[in-house]
Amino acid sequence: MPVTVHLTAAVKSGSSVLYPVPQLTSRLVDTVKKCRITVMKIARYDSLIAQYENPIEHSCSMKIGQTFICDGWNRPDGLCESAWESMSAFVMTLAHGGENLYDGWMKNPRSAMVSCNDGFRPVSFLIEALDEDAAPSA
Repeated sequence: MPVTVHLTAAVKSGSSVLYPVPQLTSRLVDTVKKCRITVMKIARYDSLIAQYENPIEHSCSMKIGQTFICDGWNRPDGLCESAWESMSAFVMTLAHGGENLYDGWMKNPRSAMVSCNDGFRPVSFLIEALDEDAAPSA
């Protein structure tokens, strides 16, 4: 069944933007597409870690170049849950045919560059809509 994708420009409180929402042109989508997520860069802020973070045994297992394929709305195995929370709205938008996010932000209109919300070790991910259809949901 076709789906119409609608998104607004931003969630606002008064004159402040609380959370930017992908801005795109609505269009009719017949199928949900798979998306590829690629780890592009990993940063580490040792001075912030030393000053603010309690010692932890395991933080992040992502590796540059690592890829994941999303089949619709399901988080791919091995992808950090916190990273997924940061990117799932972008994945869903692209999988449902959204493009040209933030009015031409990306050279490829069917992609987005997002980072996880770890302030000590942020990971940047490239999300790309693929031409392959996602598996039908059960």
